[in-house]
Amino acid sequence: MKFDTNCLHAGYKPAGGEPRNIPIIQSTTFRYETSEDMGKLFDLEASGYFYTRLQNPTSDAVAARLCALEGGTAAMLLSSGQAANFFAIFNIASAGDHIVSSASIYGGTYNLFAVTMKRMGISFTFVSPDASEEELAKAMQPNTKALFGETIANPALTVLDIERFAKVAHAHGVPLIVDNTFATPYLCRPFEWGADIVTHSTTKYLDGHAAAVGGAIVDSGNFDWDRYSDKFPGLTTPDDSYHGVTYTKKFGLEGAYITKATVQLMRDFGSTPAPMNSWLLGMGMETLPLRMQKHCANALAVAKFLQGHPNVSWVHYAGLEGDQYYDLAQKYLPKGCCGVVSFGVKGGRSGAERFMAKLELCSIATHVADAKTCVLHPASATHRQMNDEELLAAGVGPDLVRLSVGIEDVNDLIADLARALED
Repeated sequence: MKFDTNCLHAGYKPAGGEPRNIPIIQSTTFRYETSEDMGKLFDLEASGYFYTRLQNPTSDAVAARLCALEGGTAAMLLSSGQAANFFAIFNIASAGDHIVSSASIYGGTYNLFAVTMKRMGISFTFVSPDASEEELAKAMQPNTKALFGETIANPALTVLDIERFAKVAHAHGVPLIVDNTFATPYLCRPFEWGADIVTHSTTKYLDGHAAAVGGAIVDSGNFDWDRYSDKFPGLTTPDDSYHGVTYTKKFGLEGAYITKATVQLMRDFGSTPAPMNSWLLGMGMETLPLRMQKHCANALAVAKFLQGHPNVSWVHYAGLEGDQYYDLAQKYLPKGCCGVVSFGVKGGRSGAERFMAKLELCSIATHVADAKTCVLHPASATHRQMNDEELLAAGVGPDLVRLSVGIEDVNDLIADLARALED
């Protein structure tokens, strides 16, 4: 089925007399006739459900839908995008290991990597999203376990050269993990360009209505963990906590990574999405193509308006001709560059704050990427934990305003911006 059809039908096919929409299975537990039947689930000898902390039918159906949209082989939902990125890394790295990441990533992800996971003994090297193959290769170490980046970085809006990052990752025997939150699979499917694992904050465009926090991980099934078994023993050697199961042997390359993340990490950390939140996500994905078309069209119109305004010092939007990432966007994002525009207001930090205070239709909010337009000053909010040097590396200047353009009438949005930009 085509993409738009999968948004509506993938992951769930009701039989006669069953609900047409994915049902909400709001239950913590599931009944079995015998202890032997349940024991098979704990031994990973049978598929099924016994406790929603690990898996739930509603969440699994929605995960299967997202898996189809990304073109993967297995997927899981989590309680947040932060949990998704943590699981994606921690599933294959532990104390003493190393990760190479683009420096141009969401501030919360940067803090997760540079502070919290560093305390867990995992070190990170941050590189420019524009790093050459030689520079990326130089950052790799013998204990490197993955390369990480964002398709469209939040909020710098740099566009990742996925093929280049994938080439270097694979040359060093590690997977490329790509956070595809801003692009969504409607605008870019990273697996088609060599990425191995995709993560999402489903809170954003996939949900689309600021209704439910969530995250997701999708596996392409393409990375050969067995070929580099010495690097990934958690997947390729027996797991004593499950009676010696070896995930790649038991579930193949298509299912090993997600199965391990579910039965090991979800079991122990419990970053479980509520079934209701998973259901809201599934409903949101039904209109993803329609919403993304409007988001992209509105954002391009707003970016062009801002580009021509005398009180705006610069505009970053890869859909604008002349933008640094325009050519990469034409390659990876031919249908559009999402609804987020970054720009600088003349007057620096104080100018940005004055501008935002005058807005009426656009809401000041930490959220981004939903149907309603919202605006944020990242240096004062999502990235305030960074020092000036780290802000510069992430592409977040003190004057940067992140505008998440919604699906309102674009003329109303431009009128609101014009009023707020008046001297």
